[in-house]
Amino acid sequence: MKKSVIKQLKTGILDLGRTEDWVTGATTLAVSISNHTKRATVNFIQAMTFRQAWDQVADELASVAGDAWVRIEVVQSIQKRTLASVEAELRNMDRMNYWRRGISFDPKFKTALLEMELNGHAFIKPGEGHRIGKNKSASWLDFDHITTYLRHREGQDSLDLAAAKDVWVFTTTGIFTDGDQIWRLNDTESPEKGIRQLVNFKSEFQNYLGLGEQFLARQIKANGQFVYGYYPARQRVLSNYNSVRHFSSIYALLEAIDFTGRKEDLAQVKQAIQWGLEERTQTVADALFVVERPKKGTPELKLGAQAMLILALCKYQEVTHDETFAAAAMQAFRGVVAFQQASGRFNHVLNPDLTVKDAFRIIYYEGEITFALARLYEMTHEQAVLAMVQTSLDFMIANDYGKYHDHWISYAVNEALQFTPDNRELMRLGLKNVFSHLDFIEQRDTAYPTLLELLDAAVKMTDIIRETGNDDLMNDDDVIRLRRVWRQRAEHELATGAFQPELAMYFYAPSKFVGGFFARHDHFRTRIDDCEHFLSGLINYYNYAY
Repeated sequence: MKKSVIKQLKTGILDLGRTEDWVTGATTLAVSISNHTKRATVNFIQAMTFRQAWDQVADELASVAGDAWVRIEVVQSIQKRTLASVEAELRNMDRMNYWRRGISFDPKFKTALLEMELNGHAFIKPGEGHRIGKNKSASWLDFDHITTYLRHREGQDSLDLAAAKDVWVFTTTGIFTDGDQIWRLNDTESPEKGIRQLVNFKSEFQNYLGLGEQFLARQIKANGQFVYGYYPARQRVLSNYNSVRHFSSIYALLEAIDFTGRKEDLAQVKQAIQWGLEERTQTVADALFVVERPKKGTPELKLGAQAMLILALCKYQEVTHDETFAAAAMQAFRGVVAFQQASGRFNHVLNPDLTVKDAFRIIYYEGEITFALARLYEMTHEQAVLAMVQTSLDFMIANDYGKYHDHWISYAVNEALQFTPDNRELMRLGLKNVFSHLDFIEQRDTAYPTLLELLDAAVKMTDIIRETGNDDLMNDDDVIRLRRVWRQRAEHELATGAFQPELAMYFYAPSKFVGGFFARHDHFRTRIDDCEHFLSGLINYYNYAY
């Protein structure tokens, strides 16, 4: 690394504020370095003055490649606590991986672990009975795993961490560089902690969305099937599959390609569509159905998969102007007919012989299929498709579907307003769908990407309502707050759900995950559907906000 860059890093650290501990006078720095292909090596340096500590940092950086990912942190707040109290706090955490502080097993920080070392190596495990979103995490420290790691990192053999009476819990403030730019890391006690502070929102969004499109495109194998996902902290590839997510990921990837202009990735997308049609569909008479073949249980036909197939085929034709799959889209529509009841409501899951397996599976399916059919109508102008869209929307209005807060319903409402612009009852449905959920959205601390998708659709809808002269419908709604929450949510998602290099560097094969999106509360899981929801939400935000 060049001396000029090292000097800039030193200035960046000094600009953070006081580096010395008020009690001991010592400076403690943590230096994390990754070459992009391997997990970061972490070195804690403690000295009686900042200059002494920085001289050691500078010596270490002198032999580092110029494009290395380097994260330098100052240990800031330190609290001595009993190990028992920390273990009790971990057990009572609602979510796994939400411990956000470092832990040292000695006051000199020879056995210190950064927050992201703890989480990136899965040193904190959930209890066997933990069910995400259902109960407390019952998290615990994996002392055997930690001991092995520290012995390798520090070269120490005699460690008995579990026997420690006290530990030193600490926070840090710091900076990160990729060799080209230096970012200050967020050091607030918030979900955004430890990630770069966003300064130029437009360019940050644009840059990461480009990486996101490339990440999702990389997940398509040569035969057209996706790599379904990973647990990066556990170094595990997910082996199961899901037909809904196969086609919905294609749809989101097409949105992303349309955004980035990387037309060279369209060949992979076409291969993914063809794989899905060949491996995950069946034909009955002249109707096409998506078939789910689970590892356990019998095959089934899901309404949601039918919707996603139609959306993917329509989006492919829109982006490429290639009508290869136009006939298949109409065949899939004829399959939808088999799902609909006389009332306008849809059965959610059929058996392969078209008998009903589950009249209801998940509320998403109805919004998905209505949105998909609205898109299909705009492409084909087939009256039979329009009639089904109208029947479905009439059923949703009559049965108060605004209470479900489903982003797919908002997508369907917006699409339908393109060809039924004076439907005030439909507008009321769309408004309730978001405004009755706004408190929850504003207070939600997880990334939860479908909330941004809901806000994207809602903001667009309020403009449609204004444009059509139906402003009176929003007299009791705080539209200004809606727009503020919309922006906050987009920034929150990028900061808490994206594998930026300063986070990815603590996982195995770091560069593999940059551009991906994750669920922190599930071992930092990154799955194709995680990526599709984040991409769709952020791209729609960017396109409308900028």
